[in-house]
Amino acid sequence: MGEKEELRNGDYVAKKPKLLKLSISDPEYLLASEFSHHEPGTARINNGSFGCCPESIIAAQRTWQLRFLKQPDHFYFSTLRPNLSKSRAVVKTLINASDLDEVSLVDNATTAAAIVLQQVGRRFSQINDTVVMFHCAFPAIKKSIQAYVTRAGASVIEVRLPFPVNSDSEIIAEFRKGLSKAKSNGGKVRLAIIDHITSMPSVLVPVRELVEICREQGVDQVFVDAAHAIGSVPIDVQEIGADFYVSNLYKWFFAPPSVAFLYCRKSNSSSSTMHHPVVSHEYGNGLPIESSWIGTRDYSPQLVIPTIIEFVNRFEGGIEGIMARNHEQVVKMGKMLAESWGTSLGSPPEMCASMIMVALPSKLCVTSDDDAFSLRSHLREKYKVEVPIYYRPPNEDDGENEPRHKDGLITGYTRISHQIYNKVEDYYKFRDAINQIVENQQVCKMLSTK
Repeated sequence: MGEKEELRNGDYVAKKPKLLKLSISDPEYLLASEFSHHEPGTARINNGSFGCCPESIIAAQRTWQLRFLKQPDHFYFSTLRPNLSKSRAVVKTLINASDLDEVSLVDNATTAAAIVLQQVGRRFSQINDTVVMFHCAFPAIKKSIQAYVTRAGASVIEVRLPFPVNSDSEIIAEFRKGLSKAKSNGGKVRLAIIDHITSMPSVLVPVRELVEICREQGVDQVFVDAAHAIGSVPIDVQEIGADFYVSNLYKWFFAPPSVAFLYCRKSNSSSSTMHHPVVSHEYGNGLPIESSWIGTRDYSPQLVIPTIIEFVNRFEGGIEGIMARNHEQVVKMGKMLAESWGTSLGSPPEMCASMIMVALPSKLCVTSDDDAFSLRSHLREKYKVEVPIYYRPPNEDDGENEPRHKDGLITGYTRISHQIYNKVEDYYKFRDAINQIVENQQVCKMLSTK
């Protein structure tokens, strides 16, 4: 691996791989060459949940695993840490961090949240101290707040994310209201948690603007949950300006599960008090080193990151070209579905990345989370379509602005993803499945999941 990579001033420099260039617009070839392990016949339009890992990366991962098994002592003492540093340097370059020590590799965004929140929990000292976050924050984040923060005496203000949403200004206005509410009792906002791309419903959030507002309003610390960001949107952590920023590399950056990065801004006074929740003999040596060894386990997902750079550089435009293609295609497919069903998108195209929300026909009667789950399971089992379904409860505050279909109120949405392996036929299959269910006059409560 050393012949293909080097560290220069803490940055990763990849030499151009002598590999066959891959066409970003030829999913058939990619399926045959890099994703043949995907289940045949299934329309996988849910890359956002678990990502995808190309076969060349899986092969590289297996090589790392065998290197450890061949001589584990040599691997531990001589191989592991310098190569983890190379992986961290890749991430540093990708996100424009100012220092390698700002980047730690962890299992996933859930682990990163535990690291941040256990530190933040110690800051709550007054009865009116609060945390501000969106109401649709990822459930694991909410549970982490419960585990580390509310039991320390803090209160939580949930900001309603407007959805469907028409502009950044709508989100900014709601966020300002949430901060004002949090400060109205005379307390201190100790932490704001901001999604870069919300999970469900999926919306690209104006994160830089929200961080600026937090600074203006005297919020102690800002944590950006960007689980879906790397490989999906450009990231510049210096421009964003948050104290903490986490993103999963296995969702949109082709890494095997499970690996994420956690960025901790060095100028933040709390960075030296951050610790991994799994305590090993590296405790006290700084979070990046603590995270590099949490006991004997498989570190190969972290070690293949330089190989992923080689993979994405085989495409025209590299990762930027992939991101642009995915955005273009998911918008195109979202519009196609909305036109077929007589519905609409959940946000303007500029407020999505590689995922987009599409309203479902109201005749499906998605009236609860259970209905959404039934429809999702039915699509998987009967039609071999894998896609998430979202129930949006009616909101009295929206009044006449409630989203409507020609047959009634819209309470069901789907979140479609696009990744390089997807074909237009995947989305046609989904379109036709929904149309068939509507034609059969089936509502969600009637659907079989077997």
